[in-house]
Amino acid sequence: MSPTTKLSWATRIWRVIQVLENVSLNYVTRVQDDLGAIAPEAWDGLLARQDAPSPFMQHAYLSVMQTSQSAAPETGWTLQVISLWRGTPQGDVLAAACPLYIKTHSRGEYVFDHAWADAYQRHGLDYYPKALVAPPFTPVPGSRLLAESEAARQALLAALLDICQTHNIPSLHILFGSPNDLQACEQAGLLQRDQVQFHWQNQGWQDFDDFLASLTQEKRKKIRQERRKVQEAGVTFRAVRGPDMTDGDWALLLRCYQQTYWEHGNPPYLTPAFFEAMRKDMAANWLLFVAEHAGQPIGISLIGLHLDAQGQPEVAYGRYWGALARVDCLHFEACYYQPIEWCIQHGLQRFEGGAQGEHKMARALLPTPTHSAHWLAHPAFSEAVARFLEREKAGVENYLEALNQHSPLKQAKQPAKATWPSL
Repeated sequence: MSPTTKLSWATRIWRVIQVLENVSLNYVTRVQDDLGAIAPEAWDGLLARQDAPSPFMQHAYLSVMQTSQSAAPETGWTLQVISLWRGTPQGDVLAAACPLYIKTHSRGEYVFDHAWADAYQRHGLDYYPKALVAPPFTPVPGSRLLAESEAARQALLAALLDICQTHNIPSLHILFGSPNDLQACEQAGLLQRDQVQFHWQNQGWQDFDDFLASLTQEKRKKIRQERRKVQEAGVTFRAVRGPDMTDGDWALLLRCYQQTYWEHGNPPYLTPAFFEAMRKDMAANWLLFVAEHAGQPIGISLIGLHLDAQGQPEVAYGRYWGALARVDCLHFEACYYQPIEWCIQHGLQRFEGGAQGEHKMARALLPTPTHSAHWLAHPAFSEAVARFLEREKAGVENYLEALNQHSPLKQAKQPAKATWPSL
């Protein structure tokens, strides 16, 4: 059980008040509606100092979400950039910052609170607008409360809570946060919610065959069968980094991305302008796998890349996929086997397969806990949600334990089992 869920609502509110009183006076807080008000080098410099930086919290990525009208007031996402500044003789220094979205719905988050919203509605209460700290449409764990120190992180969280209370925003949600984020949230009395994703960890394999040799016979056989089906269908793949993608590659990416959403009856979240800006501003952070048959493209998978200080890829993130033709097992090849093989070849340590999908475990992506933090202003609902999260956490822990009992890796090759951190 998370320590926070044991606390009464009154105790959690006392913690919030204590945070507000103790840490907010050392900084100047600014609230702006345009990320362009903060220099990219200041924002990204702060991001690089965090415990879990990712490209999806970079200045360019968040800015384009807004300027491309993908996450904008018209789509239910109103950005407020919260920043804390520390005065020095040389001028103000950015001490902490985060994107705060005021939302009129819960779409595009991947931490599902629709049942909470329904309960509010049944009792004649407003659940929206809600406050959210997370990159839009991007369920990738990482740092959310960017700060130069733990004191600055606490002050940033205090500013967020103060904004919610001052403007009668009924809830605050910090999704897929890093360990440092979650520790600050726990100290402030927020509730913790736990989920499971599936990530691949490189154990020093020399090539894909070496990786296969580490799997159980059943899983090794299954993967070989699935890859063989794609090969026998005459499908080949090429991998192309963002700076080398042609006009045709970007057009194919957009077409496949949009088609995937329309096939599921939903309008695409991202606009064409988003991809145009990514090509211009963040091309190095993308890797495209193109599936071809008889010389014609039939599908793609898009991978995000976190780069190290030297600009070399360090972590890969599965983001989008789409197909223009039906080929058995094409999805598995494009979204898992091609990226894993590429990661082994280029020495990447981790490949995150994205939200949900227990089927990923059969492809050697192992269960990994993810965490979010939540604050609800209404005392009765805060208590009710705390009790719900206790029950949900127990179920997720049992689920995680069951998954750990069925790892695709041979026993001798097992990494440390995924467990819940103690905050």
